[in-house]
Amino acid sequence: MKELAELTEKELLGRLAEPGNREAVLFFTPLCGTCKVAERMLQVVEASGKAIPLHKLNINYARELRQRWQIASVPCLVVVEAGEVQAREYAMHGVDFLFDLLKEA
Repeated sequence: MKELAELTEKELLGRLAEPGNREAVLFFTPLCGTCKVAERMLQVVEASGKAIPLHKLNINYARELRQRWQIASVPCLVVVEAGEVQAREYAMHGVDFLFDLLKEA
């Protein structure tokens, strides 16, 4: 399974400016074991081919979005549509939960 594409904060901010864009971002830190488990579950969802675009972003390099979206801890999965936060999940309840959350509309 391929890894989630890692974006910089600047790249993500550019993507968010696109109208009608719906995607999900996993905020993580490299040494976080729970983050690795969350990413693995998201890889399974992404492999289904029916999920919205998924990315990851190292929270240590995302000062602006961390403050704007009030990210309290990692892992944190944020679903964004047209630049607005639609969902913020800290507990990854399982692949089926994530699949339902991230399926294409």
